[in-house]
Amino acid sequence: MMLEINNTFPYGSRIQLGEPGPSSRLASRFALAKAQASDSIWTIREESTSNTNSEECSEAPTPAPSPTSPLAPTRHCLKRHRTVQAPPPTPVTPSSFTTISRTMAGSLLPTSDSVSSRARGTSHIDFKTATTGVAAKAMRNELGRLVASVQEQTAKKAFDTEMQSFFDLFTRYLAERAKSQEIVWDKIKSPAPEQIVPYDRLPKVNDPKVLDKLAVLKVNGGLGTSMGMTGAKSALEVKDDMTFLDLTVRQIEHLNTTHHVDVPLILMTSFNTHDDTLRIIKKYANQQLRITTFNQSRYPRIHKETLLPLAKSADDDKALWYPPGHGDLYNAITQSGVLNQLLAEGKEYLFVSNSDNLGAVVDQGILKHMIDTQAEFIMEVTDKTKADVKGGTLIDYEGSIRLLEIAQVPSEHVEDFKAIRKFKIFNTNNLWINLKALKRIMEEEGMELEIIINPKSTDDGIPVVQLETAAGAAIKHFRNAHGINVPRSRFLPVKSCSDLLLIKSDIYSLEHGQLVINENRLFGTTPVIKLGDHFKKIQQFQKRFKKIPKIIELDHLTVTGDVYFGRNVTLRGTVIVVANEGQRIDIPDGCILENRLLSGNLNMIEL
Repeated sequence: MMLEINNTFPYGSRIQLGEPGPSSRLASRFALAKAQASDSIWTIREESTSNTNSEECSEAPTPAPSPTSPLAPTRHCLKRHRTVQAPPPTPVTPSSFTTISRTMAGSLLPTSDSVSSRARGTSHIDFKTATTGVAAKAMRNELGRLVASVQEQTAKKAFDTEMQSFFDLFTRYLAERAKSQEIVWDKIKSPAPEQIVPYDRLPKVNDPKVLDKLAVLKVNGGLGTSMGMTGAKSALEVKDDMTFLDLTVRQIEHLNTTHHVDVPLILMTSFNTHDDTLRIIKKYANQQLRITTFNQSRYPRIHKETLLPLAKSADDDKALWYPPGHGDLYNAITQSGVLNQLLAEGKEYLFVSNSDNLGAVVDQGILKHMIDTQAEFIMEVTDKTKADVKGGTLIDYEGSIRLLEIAQVPSEHVEDFKAIRKFKIFNTNNLWINLKALKRIMEEEGMELEIIINPKSTDDGIPVVQLETAAGAAIKHFRNAHGINVPRSRFLPVKSCSDLLLIKSDIYSLEHGQLVINENRLFGTTPVIKLGDHFKKIQQFQKRFKKIPKIIELDHLTVTGDVYFGRNVTLRGTVIVVANEGQRIDIPDGCILENRLLSGNLNMIEL
């Protein structure tokens, strides 16, 4: 078996385990040539309004740039990925306005009213629009400096492409902020019956032929910082000494060997996890599957007050950069060449899920349903519980299906959004995508997704803004897109040490890398587990449990304070353990707790 490492892709390296075929090598060369043909256009030009027609501009054809010469100056218009040759430079006059290169922000262009006002010699510039233009110009100048800080030409072109994509997102953010755009709450409706299909109505099939058209992608960019991890979260051991990645590899290898198919595994990493992932996957070199990785974008964190990037050089500290959410999947898989590679190999469908969702396994019924209904995009949703009130949900908005995230909800309606009566389902981020449709959309219109504004602070206390997007928001761009209401068993994420305790326990067993509920569990539901702050970090969790308790008959567990569990502890019914401030509770080896409340200070010693 051959390990091929290709570091020429614009968004990072591609590692493929297995003998690469001619089609994949062709895709590699195509992606590299495409990257080399691009060029930086970090300039601002003044154009006379008399030479500008936004309607003509949006429909003008795109000239083919010569790979051997720099791109001619271009003026980017409202329709994404379409450019026209710029007119000759026009002297700056009071009747001219600034056009922002590569911007999608329609508010930056003059309205008919403003044009007529200037024609009458009257200055009529909306304050927000003017400040938006200033902020965009300042940002582009800073991005130009960042690009100039890269010396190696191949890396420079790749970084330039990345910064241009960031600039698109930033200018759209400015335009939306200037317009104070918010979703209109009264236009939100519950999805129509045909927009959400019950899982039990899907066909029960076992057709291995359809699997040969499938590829599996895991979003693998997270660090698990909320659990105290510093490396790739997918490297955490979660069950029987196996990591998230180990379990995923086992699942797909079993699929391939059982059905004699070739389903590849694709890992979308971030700059935080890329090196770790490359090191980890080397141990799978002898497994019966191909693994491909590509790196998602790296965007600069924005100072909240100045609206400028904190980074001053492309090599600045990692803390000054961020991965822009899993919505970056569509740009990254296209720019890396992986999309073309999959299509060249005959793959037509992509199953996407988070690497920490242990319930996200390949389902032939969903795949067959997608093929039969000619759906270009399917989102798996499941019923909400009180623990899921912040999860994104599918809605009907002006007749089309949309994903609504809590960050998009007006502040006065946040509690309405959390209400389970109205919003009964939420997005699991298990997505099924038609690859041919994805290529069509990326080439014809681009993937404009709702911007999620994620406010953060640096370790030094500097307030920053991260502009992110969600992969599920792409549902509005695809034909026949809809949701499928799946069982809760297809959503088993590990977001906290409370989740980890459940997965590690005897509630679940493993079959070919897939979690299966223990047949001795009397109820189909899993127990509710709430561990306090003393168990928040993985190091604390491991120290406080000498061995994972037996919880096959547990309904509810709450633990707060300084508590330690011994070996072979059994928990049944409802168990609450509370160690007050300054006190400690040690639960001894072999202890059985059934419907018990422990509080105060307890140190039981076996004599």
